[in-house]
Amino acid sequence: MNWIVKQIEKAQPFFRKLSANIYLQAVRDGFISLMPIIIFSSIFILVANVPNIWGFFWPTAVSDNLNRFYNYSMGVLSLMAAANVARALTRNLNVRLPKIDQIPEAAVMFGAQISFLLVAVDPFTNKAGVLFFNTAFMGTKGLICAFLVAFIVPNIYFFCFKHHITIKLPDAVPQNISSAFTNIIPFAFATFFFWIFDMVFRALGNANLVAWIIQVLSPLFTAADGYFGLAIVYGAMAFFWFIGIQGPSIVEPAVTAIYLTNVEANLKVFEAGGHATNILAQGTQYFVATIGGTGATLVITYMFALFAKSKELKAVGRASAIPVSFGVNEPILFGAPLILNPVFFLPFILTPIFNVWLFKVFVDFFGMNGFIYNLPWTTPGPIGLFMGVGFSIQALILIVAILAMDVVCYYPFFKAYDAQKVAEEAEADAKAVAAGVSPTAVDAPVEVDSGEIPVSMTKDKKNLNIMVICAGGGTSGILANALNKMAKEKDLPVEAAAAAYGAHGDLLPDMDVVVLAPQMDAMRDSLKLETDKANVKMITTTGKQYIDLTRHADKALEFIVQKLTGKSANDEKSETHTPTQTPTPTA
Repeated sequence: MNWIVKQIEKAQPFFRKLSANIYLQAVRDGFISLMPIIIFSSIFILVANVPNIWGFFWPTAVSDNLNRFYNYSMGVLSLMAAANVARALTRNLNVRLPKIDQIPEAAVMFGAQISFLLVAVDPFTNKAGVLFFNTAFMGTKGLICAFLVAFIVPNIYFFCFKHHITIKLPDAVPQNISSAFTNIIPFAFATFFFWIFDMVFRALGNANLVAWIIQVLSPLFTAADGYFGLAIVYGAMAFFWFIGIQGPSIVEPAVTAIYLTNVEANLKVFEAGGHATNILAQGTQYFVATIGGTGATLVITYMFALFAKSKELKAVGRASAIPVSFGVNEPILFGAPLILNPVFFLPFILTPIFNVWLFKVFVDFFGMNGFIYNLPWTTPGPIGLFMGVGFSIQALILIVAILAMDVVCYYPFFKAYDAQKVAEEAEADAKAVAAGVSPTAVDAPVEVDSGEIPVSMTKDKKNLNIMVICAGGGTSGILANALNKMAKEKDLPVEAAAAAYGAHGDLLPDMDVVVLAPQMDAMRDSLKLETDKANVKMITTTGKQYIDLTRHADKALEFIVQKLTGKSANDEKSETHTPTQTPTPTA
């Protein structure tokens, strides 16, 4: 296993570059801002349909109004996705342009929306001659087309702004008027491109672009929902995480369209009284394949907490249990560690696959529905599974079966690793006793007072404004909350904010320091361009170091102050992170 892991690590630079691809980032970041819409609209569907399970049906007027909210949000999801993904890509392209030649995000969003409507919507008139839009392809069905539009429109703007193909008015013209004219040529190029393309495409194919994409990719959608396709999707997520790269950041952009389309299709079948059989869905990822986080780490975390003989593993398990229960599993991934640990290579990759296969067996052979509702990823796995498939009895049985299977998958490797850690701890204790040091000695708390915080170096000269960025806002929230709590208790001039990577852009200019979680290290170079432009100090962290910071706010603040002032004696050692370096499986 050590040899296998070393061979896998050799490919890490390639996968890191793939993870940092600006188009994958744009899809992921664009959808982060859409998640509240997706989740909130699903609440209305839950209220509208869940009572039917127990024989209660809302009056038609109430049901129609509940469904109307869903239709007016999810029903135009692709239109919003075209705008948001285009905005995310524009932000990435803007860091490659001078400050005086920045592409206006709002203009790109409008251009992307109009371009999407041109290629995805079929207009029609009623008997009275009133013009209508056919919205059939404006929901989840049009997502792939929305991505294509969102990739092309910002690049047209980028080309025009980079080569100054814009209308330049005299300096005496007010800035707001001048900016409007600057946008005319790029906007015209983008919308005319899709207008002409649509006319030619419809003339040749007698269909709009969305309908053609659905027809061409339908075999791929079907194949992805089979046992082999599911193994590739969820095995790849676990594989990338195992080598230290946030797996969903690579895989999710490729399957997001399938996820949302399948859930909507399942819901329609369920509402019609049929059997919803599509497997690939966000719920499948959150509550089946990655129950407790990527690698299906819920079970192994509680094994550490309850049954480990190793003091370290027991401590790591107990500290990680609550976050992992809500899908935040970086504390166990880096704390044990699980990633790049040869002992856990097989269960980490295979357990998510087995979970999804078992889920598919229940759907195919025991009449359970696939996911018909979208729920927040922080919903505890068993609860999310039970709710997401419609509160079925089969789901309760499946939950027990999944947990039991995960125990079987992880238990032999848990025992082997626990025995290894116990032996290492005994050896370390023996050396400590021989050296006259108490084996149970712990580091004293770090005291940081107001005078040590370099307020004079901050932008507002009042507070040290810190942003912590991770993949989904989970561990970054833990660290930011701990810093704010300590600042309040000790009356320190510190304010901290947490953000998921991709949702940090609006807050970044007001920050003094950004702490980047190790799971997003592949985005380091991209973020560095943004922080340099915004005059913000960026601090990177390693795995165990970051988890230790989330547990000790005092150490975290001292670490940040040292990095900001450059006074740390071990500055280079603590900040440098070599991507190809293998963290040892021992603490």
